[in-house]
Amino acid sequence: MAGKGTIAILTGGGDVPGLNPAIRAITIRALRDGYRVIGLRRGWAGLVDLVPDDEADNSENMIDLTEDIVNRAGRTGGTFLHTSRTRPTHLPKGAVPEHLRSRYTQDINDVTPDMLKNIEWLGINYLIPIGGDDTLSYAQRLSHEGVNVIAIPKTMDNDVPGTDYCIGFSTCVTRTIELAHRLRTTAGSHERFLVIEVFGRYAGFTALLPTMAGAADRCVIPESPFDVERLTELMVHDRDRAPSRYSVVLVSEGARMQNEDEMSFEGTEIDQYGHRKLGGIADKVSAKIKELSVKYNKGRRINVVNQRLGYMVRSGDPDALDSIVPMAFGNLALDLVERHIIGRLVAVRNGIYDNLPLDVVTGRKKVVDVERYYNTDRMRPIYDFHRQPIFIMTSDE
Repeated sequence: MAGKGTIAILTGGGDVPGLNPAIRAITIRALRDGYRVIGLRRGWAGLVDLVPDDEADNSENMIDLTEDIVNRAGRTGGTFLHTSRTRPTHLPKGAVPEHLRSRYTQDINDVTPDMLKNIEWLGINYLIPIGGDDTLSYAQRLSHEGVNVIAIPKTMDNDVPGTDYCIGFSTCVTRTIELAHRLRTTAGSHERFLVIEVFGRYAGFTALLPTMAGAADRCVIPESPFDVERLTELMVHDRDRAPSRYSVVLVSEGARMQNEDEMSFEGTEIDQYGHRKLGGIADKVSAKIKELSVKYNKGRRINVVNQRLGYMVRSGDPDALDSIVPMAFGNLALDLVERHIIGRLVAVRNGIYDNLPLDVVTGRKKVVDVERYYNTDRMRPIYDFHRQPIFIMTSDE
């Protein structure tokens, strides 16, 4: 063990561009400050599956990080530590590793006692998880159990409470704008509606910000159930005004039509955090506006280009902001380590780098303030920017 102790890093939940730059920043700073740094593989799964035995092969669960390793990875997207949606408090019986099966026999198990033993066995002095509110909710649990946790927010949806910005959001917005503009050529060539489904389970930031930037004429978001007939009317109006006779709507995956009780799901399978895989709302919207277009287009039907962006916005290299912010977050985390300030979330608040108690991640939901930022009748953003930070909607809504 290095002179100052051991720092462990993990990444959980969905991959986003910017994770590797964060790992790089933490590792280089920590090594030069005299710490040993280990990477835990596959999020919380690396700690779940770890065998606390010197003779065991734990190469699938952890790795000692060096400057050479993180320098090569730091310029790339995704996470070289890999990731998962493992939830140690809700581990299905079939996911319990073989060496723990005699102790955990229920259908759903809380393996936290062995997580704590593994953290102690590894000699981890500080744990830095990088993830969304699901991953960080378990980090909060470990913090309450006495583990020295300093967390970094990551999610394309930008919906971790307490911070204006989460790693991955800028690249997501950048890609959404770019891909929406590419798809315009097909929509315009055929004089169609263009319906684009984007990420956003509970929060509509990934639809609202690109629409503000001109990627779409309209957007529908999870925070406000929408009238699909009104949307059709607006889309026909936009199409009539466009020289190439097409119009564009961004649809958050978690959006719902009025009178629908739940979101649109791909199947019935539920992950360990209780989430079903979203998808299909754009298909519903496309079919409905195509059907209703006859009413608003002088009896003629308007066809639809329907595209789900999906993993295209979360793959590949980070943009400039998702290279810079993770670097800053990593160094801010090490500042807290050096001062032994623990149980904190590194954050951006009102455009300023900051940190706050980790408990904020489970205290409330971060969603779009509809009254302030979204015109529910016009289904488009409210353009109010005076004294707002760069990403408009702050963590204090």
